[in-house]
Amino acid sequence: MSTSLSEAMAEIFAQGGILADKLPGYESRPSQLRMAEAIGATLGLPEDEPSQPGMLAVEAGTGTGKTLAYLVPAILSGQKVVVSTNTLNLQDQILTKEIPFIEKHLAPRLNALCIKGRQNYLCLYRWYQFLASPQRNLFADDRDTQRVTDWLEETETGDRSELSWLADNAPLWQAITASASQCLGSNCPDASQCFITRLRKKAGQAQLLVVNHHLFFSDLALRRFGHAEVLPRYESVIFDEAHHLEGVATQYFGTSFSHYQVIDLVKDLETAAQADLKGRAKEGVVQTARALAKQVDLFTELFPWERGRFSLLQFIERFPGWEEERQRLADQIKGLCNQLAKAAMGGESWLGMQRRAEEMLAAFTAITEARNPSSVYWYERREKTVALSASPIDIAGELQDFLYEQTRNVIFTSATLTTDNTFTYFFSRLGLPSDTPTLTLTTPFDYAQRTLLFVPGKGFPEPADREFPRASQQLMQELIMAANGRALLLFTSISAMRAAHEVLLARLPFPILMQGEAPKAKLLEQFREQTHSVLLAVASFWEGVDVVGESLSCVIIDKLPFEVPSDPVIMARMDRIKNEGGNPFYDFQIPRAILTLRQGVGRLMRSSTDRGVLAICDVRLFSKQYGRLFLKSLPPSPICREIAPVRDFFQEERP
Repeated sequence: MSTSLSEAMAEIFAQGGILADKLPGYESRPSQLRMAEAIGATLGLPEDEPSQPGMLAVEAGTGTGKTLAYLVPAILSGQKVVVSTNTLNLQDQILTKEIPFIEKHLAPRLNALCIKGRQNYLCLYRWYQFLASPQRNLFADDRDTQRVTDWLEETETGDRSELSWLADNAPLWQAITASASQCLGSNCPDASQCFITRLRKKAGQAQLLVVNHHLFFSDLALRRFGHAEVLPRYESVIFDEAHHLEGVATQYFGTSFSHYQVIDLVKDLETAAQADLKGRAKEGVVQTARALAKQVDLFTELFPWERGRFSLLQFIERFPGWEEERQRLADQIKGLCNQLAKAAMGGESWLGMQRRAEEMLAAFTAITEARNPSSVYWYERREKTVALSASPIDIAGELQDFLYEQTRNVIFTSATLTTDNTFTYFFSRLGLPSDTPTLTLTTPFDYAQRTLLFVPGKGFPEPADREFPRASQQLMQELIMAANGRALLLFTSISAMRAAHEVLLARLPFPILMQGEAPKAKLLEQFREQTHSVLLAVASFWEGVDVVGESLSCVIIDKLPFEVPSDPVIMARMDRIKNEGGNPFYDFQIPRAILTLRQGVGRLMRSSTDRGVLAICDVRLFSKQYGRLFLKSLPPSPICREIAPVRDFFQEERP
């Protein structure tokens, strides 16, 4: 590491440095300085010799201060850097908190830009179509339409986050935003004023681009075919919350076709035809579109009503009339493509619709005809729709070809990248060379003195035992009473959460909150404000929940978060590992469960002054040989297997 780099980072992060002087409440942390130095060494500073293309994986425990530890060297490198996060929340935090501080005290000329997915921006073409539609009152009342009209006179970005009054799932927004498939591109009559076009220009001039993983991989997937979504060429990329990359990349490197896509296109065609086409052309497009809508409804009804994700190939094998039904729908889509080709000859604005229909046909054909051994084919039944998908079993090759070989530096960071204290699983899933440099920085929080890990004692039923639900609910009640409320309960299934909620609601004297009863942000706000409340949750609450202080003093996890291996993509990946001579349980299922468990456990300690109890109601941590792999991956909390030490722990904090 060069002296200039080491000195530059120390001047900022060390005791008595710029951060300590300018950032209120800042504590100098050696681990943060080490991370900044390692990232700086990978990127290189402008005055250094040009760095060799490099990779780095950094596991930075909660409290390291990793966001500033990668932003500062990224900005000082002088390179064009993309920072990709998993959540919009972290994106917004970087732009509203860290970037203004860095601009004020470290890099006054910094040009940083936040870029979100297309669905976050208003499409002017669709907005004008909406205003002209006689059916617009189905989507919004006149008052909301006027509020958007007024906003458009002042907004610079067209970003829906500026409309704080607009509900997350508002039909109005769905009608006036545009996906990539709906965009008319250079054929759009409003192209010169387009918010996405303006964003592209700004992105070309910015040094630091802050995006989320969905946008990044949407862009990367398009680059494979020589196109780009919004992102200009960049030199280096830093992935925060990098443990999500395989899941997001799988989504964008695959192909999908859905009932909803077809209905959405048909609605847009009907609206556009009212305004733009006349006579037979209009009649032909509308009739063909409506016939397609009926055909896709019939096609959707072929699939069983059980909700979930299932193997498409198994369904096809059991369905003797598949080829005829598939061909019927394909022919209807082709018919619409032909009608739109004629319409496009009379008006360029129809080219976008034509492209959407052609892409839809290509996706439907690829999924329902092809038999690529490197893909898994599946369908998902939702309440009113069916989606068909083809997903890559392994994304490593795509990442190597289109990311690692095309990018100067790639850096991965998260609080959870290792399992059993190694990066082996993470590297294998993302196709990283085994000699990729790594850095593991443990949390600075004092788990040994400020926390306790409770696991039930011998004789407690295992999760497969029919007595487990009753026993775990009774145990949860005792733990919550010991903690005087102040507990977050994380479940591995909605049914287990609801069953526990029903029991605890009748037995506990504290306010009981449950995921699904209100938006996530509202639930967390109530949980913070009502100090002795209890919150029950699944899925998204296992990570990203940041409740500092007394309100969250106990995290209770119902059982080890193994995924049910019925998901077609998970099954295909396990089969691939088995066929290659590996052990799917130890090589795949256990590492995935460990990463999820570590995220859940990480909800407890969010500051150095927090203290509390972690409780995992699963004796397999001790009764099964693999339990030690989980225990080795958890923070160094003292372990107890009786409820009495838990009561004593909480009694100690009371005067």
